[in-house]
Amino acid sequence: MRFTRRTLLVATPALAATTTPAAAAGRRLQTGFERLVSDEYSPLNGQRVGIVTNPTGITREARHIVDVMHEDDRVDLRAVFGPEHGFRGTAQAGGSEGRYDDPATGLPVYDTYLKSGRPLADIFTTSGVDTIVFDIQDVGARFYTYIWTLYDCMEAAQLAGKRFVVLDRPNPVTGRAANGPILHKEFATFVGRQPISQAHGMTVAELALLFNGEFLTTPVPLETVTMTGWRRSEFYDASHLPWVPPSPNMPTPDTALVYSGTCLFEGTNLSEGRGTTRPFELLGAEGIDGRWAAEVNRLGLPGVHFREAYFTPTFSKFQGKTVGGVQIHVHDRAAYDPVRTGIALLVTAKKTFPGFTWRSDNWIDKLTGSTQVRTAIDAGASTDEVVDGWQEELAAFRRIRKEYLLYR
Repeated sequence: MRFTRRTLLVATPALAATTTPAAAAGRRLQTGFERLVSDEYSPLNGQRVGIVTNPTGITREARHIVDVMHEDDRVDLRAVFGPEHGFRGTAQAGGSEGRYDDPATGLPVYDTYLKSGRPLADIFTTSGVDTIVFDIQDVGARFYTYIWTLYDCMEAAQLAGKRFVVLDRPNPVTGRAANGPILHKEFATFVGRQPISQAHGMTVAELALLFNGEFLTTPVPLETVTMTGWRRSEFYDASHLPWVPPSPNMPTPDTALVYSGTCLFEGTNLSEGRGTTRPFELLGAEGIDGRWAAEVNRLGLPGVHFREAYFTPTFSKFQGKTVGGVQIHVHDRAAYDPVRTGIALLVTAKKTFPGFTWRSDNWIDKLTGSTQVRTAIDAGASTDEVVDGWQEELAAFRRIRKEYLLYR
């Protein structure tokens, strides 16, 4: 797989200064929105503004930034664009809120979910805005759809002749490293448009620069407003920002910590914990007993223990039925590798549970980005052998990723 770099049309200007360790130690973290306000919205001066956001677009005081900007005469806010789950977050997975007028502000809210290319560009044109702003909390996994909403909106903004401004927020599971398999383009879907790693280790502003420089045929006029006071090694609690679930099954930063590995169980007949209070931390199916937890514990995976668990999902797979499985307990999050752990759980589930099957549509291939993981596990590969299968492609992506990192 080849990665080539294209010249950025608009790189990150003065607002996007790289965070230094001294700045991080001496000041509390400032989000992109906080820096935008402190600069009196200067990147938006004279612009009719639309914003792509959801319930995570909040201030430190837990006010939504749309409400704040709507009340501020310095901003000409004209429209809101809602992603999967909707602007106000009322829809479940695979849903959105449609087109409506926001009761709180009267602003028109347009639905972007599953829209891309010219149809999405036409929505931007209809809205009458000049600049599209993006502010959504990501969780660090390739298959979390908000980063592909970012990509689709950047592409559509370019087609519609609009500027694009990204307001940065922390990667809640750190930005230390990229891990996991790389998407192959023939497996591109809305859970992975372009060849990045399963756990990307980037912020949304860094991803925007990567998308503009590597993947968009014609770059969009792009400006990023970075954070100050954030270090790549920091988990979300270091930010002292309030956590709003980015989607209904992402209730806590602990969920985000495991998600880039255990979301792979969406591609199996096992429950990934939807319909419980610990989605993606609880995994199981009817007929599983304590042998699974014992087998995966024997691997001695760093930073994590597995408890034999029984639970009854209130919706999704096995709704209303008691199932057996495991609960993930991360005791050293700095040592924990969510992707390797997810692979180990798949390998051991298949080994200890005779009823294990992949989803009939091979959804696992869309989640992992190729057939490599599924076919290796089916062939009896160990966890190490499966992980070794993507290392060359991962190394190539890491070299490209490094060019777009904004923080230390």
